This record gives sequence, structure tokens and C-alpha cells, in this order.
Amino acid sequence: MSTSGRVPEALSATTVVCAGCGAAASPGEPVPFRCPNAGKGGDVDHVMTVVLDPARLRFPSGDEPNPFLRYRTLSYSYHLARSHGLSDADYETIVEQLDRAVAAVDGHGFTATPFGRRAPLSDHFRFAPTGGVWVKDETNNVSGSHKARHLMGLLILLAVVERLGLAPRRDGGAPDLAIASCGNAALAAAVVARAGDRPLDVFIPTSADPKVVARLEQLGARLTVCPREDAVPGDPTYHRLQRALRDGALPFTCQGSDNGLTIEGGKTLGYEMVSDLVKSGRRLDRLFIQVGGGALASSCIQAFQDAVRLGVPVPMPRIHAVQTRGGHPLKRAYDLIARRIGPHAPPVVEEALRYAAAHRSEFMWPWEEEPKSIAHGILDDETYDWLAVVRGMLTSGGSPIVVSEETLIEANTLARTATGINVDHTGSAGLAGLLHLHQHGGIQADESVAALFTGVRR
Repeated sequence: MSTSGRVPEALSATTVVCAGCGAAASPGEPVPFRCPNAGKGGDVDHVMTVVLDPARLRFPSGDEPNPFLRYRTLSYSYHLARSHGLSDADYETIVEQLDRAVAAVDGHGFTATPFGRRAPLSDHFRFAPTGGVWVKDETNNVSGSHKARHLMGLLILLAVVERLGLAPRRDGGAPDLAIASCGNAALAAAVVARAGDRPLDVFIPTSADPKVVARLEQLGARLTVCPREDAVPGDPTYHRLQRALRDGALPFTCQGSDNGLTIEGGKTLGYEMVSDLVKSGRRLDRLFIQVGGGALASSCIQAFQDAVRLGVPVPMPRIHAVQTRGGHPLKRAYDLIARRIGPHAPPVVEEALRYAAAHRSEFMWPWEEEPKSIAHGILDDETYDWLAVVRGMLTSGGSPIVVSEETLIEANTLARTATGINVDHTGSAGLAGLLHLHQHGGIQADESVAALFTGVRR
């Protein structure tokens, strides 16, 4: 739906544009989750992306512990609220009330998570004092992972549009929320939806962890088990989610392809890293990010890109997206695009990326077999936010990394013993990428590199 009449100028600080076809959401669109051209045929990779206007914005320098308050001026929901007459204090109240509700469900609300150089890890890799390994620890975040960041951003937006009387309706009431997941994303969605008093449908596979299922049921989520079907490629839970969305549910997901604004909440993680780097006077040479559906990597990449555009003196690190041998559709897509580029200049890179955006199925399709790995949280059949991640790697001079099961296990043991962080194999998969590259002589001793520890071991 779109609002009518003149939209105040405040909204022009943030616009929502499809990265695939260039279509812009109508100014003041309450929930610009999907491209208006999506579903109209063709093979374009439609993903709505929030674009910041550097002439109207600056990178926040505040120190609020809640990232959704500290970085509020960089969010679409904030400018939507302000353009329709809500004050800064009104917006703060909305965020604070939701955060208290999250704390009532999960034991604590949102706060900036630790990011810093880890001496034992740095010593293990024999980094010089001028370099080293930095870790962003998300294991104590809401619901035990970074996933709740994505979904809290969406809940704040829904609360704003409810307050403004612009919320979408179905059969006289608010539409239900829906997600396809069997792990951290589902748990995060259930916690945040419960805090917002919103019904949530969760589509899970037959292999879902019984402990996760029990917690989802405790949180009041409505579960649908989705078995794989012979000769039907792709994730059956994702297929079932698509059916629910066609029936009117709202995508409460961590896939930017279904809800581009899910990236906004995730960007708070990247913004925190930028803020900490500025305070320390350091820079990152490389950032290793585990990739399943790709929203985490897309969020971090866009956060650093935003900071660069807004004049923050923190350059873009080389991005390394880490996947497993059991399923690596992103690496496959990257290789296909790199083959088109060859040893050419940046204009050819942009041309290749534009071609890929308009011909999605030539580069991204479901993994032919059911993906399997101990890092089960990054076993998405497709990397839904693939193009933003490939772009980030190509433009930063990074590369994808595929790691073995042995490396995943070694990295998790190293992560837990060297840092004392109770991280799971999915959450330490980025460190596995660092381990792999280091073993192959791809890193210098004076480099500063970072890994994200994103999920607690349950």
C-alpha cells in the first residue's frame, strides 16, 4: 500500500530501491518489503535496498547501548516516523517499549555486543602486534544469535506503521508473520514476534532439532513440518513460506529477497564494528563471514559501505564469504561471474554484475543435493542475498572460501578454547575460513582480520 498526498522532505534521507531492476518504492510506502516488479515475469534478482543520502545524514557518534537507538537515524523506519509527525522522543519510546517486551520474553533486550582483538587467537595464528584477530561476539545477543537483529528492525517498522495508522490489513486485522527456518532464525523470530504480540507461522524441516522445536512451541509459534519431495529442488520450508506469503502473510524473514528491510536490523552489527574501529583508531584488512542465505554478509557489507559513503575514516575490508563443502551455491555463483569478468577493469565488473542481476537463474539455483554439514545453520539450498555478497567480494578484493568438515571442527575447538566463548559450529564457521586461508599462506602477519561468532552452542 502507499500513502497519499505530499510526503514530507524528511523521507528523502532514505530511499528504498530494487538492486535488481532499479525500481524505487513509492515515497512513504509503509512496508516496502518487496520490489513492485517482483512476480511480473523475467529473471531479475529483485531485492529492495535502503539507500542513504550522504548530503542529509552523518554517521552517529552517540553511545546509546541499544543499537536500534544509537543508529536510528540511519533506518528507514525512523525517517518514516519523523516524516509523519512523530518526534525523536516518540520513536525512542517505541523502541524502548519493544525492547522491554523482548527482555520480558528472553531475559534481556538488545545491547551492543563485544568486538575486539583476541590475543590468544592472534598468537595462535602468529600475527604481529600491529595485526591480529578481532572477534564480534553475538552469542549473548537476544535468542543467542545475530538473527534477532534482523527481526527487531522489522518489528520496529511494523510498530511505527501501526502507530501511524498505515499498517497493512487482511480480513480486518493485521496479517500474520511467517518464516522458514529450523534454527536461530526461527528462535529469533519467535522471541521477537512474541514480544510484539504478533502471530507467527514457522515452517520447519523434518530434521529440526527437538530442543528448538520445544522452545518454538513454548514461545507460541505455529509450526508446520515440511518434508522434502522427490524431484522438487530447493528447500521445502522455503517453498511453503512462499505459499503463505502469496496468501497474505508478512515475511518475517532473514532473506532480503523476501523482505529487503530485514537487512536494516542486521546492519546494526556492522555499524557497531565501524564505531569500535573508529574509537580504537584501527582498520580491518579482512572480514570473514559465514554464509547460508546471505543476509548477515549482505548486512555487514552494506554497513561498511554506508559508513564509507558517510565519510567515516574506516575503509572497506576485504570480504571473504565462507561456505561448506556440503553446499556452496554462493561460491558457484561467484565463479560464474568471475569467469565473465576475466582480467578486466572495474567497468567490466559492474557490467557483469548488472548482467547477473538481470539473469538470476544463470548464476543462482538450488543446490542439487540436500546440503549436509556440522555447520547446519549455513546449509541454505540457495544464497538468497547472493548478489550483494558477490558484489561486496568483487569490489573489496575479497573472495569466497569453501571449508571442509575437518576445518569447521578444528575452528570451533580453537574458538572455544582460545576465547572461552560458547559458540557453535555454524557461529565459528567464519573462523574456519580464516584457518583455511592462513593454512594456504594467504594472510600476512601484520594484517588485522575479523570473524563473527554468531550463534551460541545449545
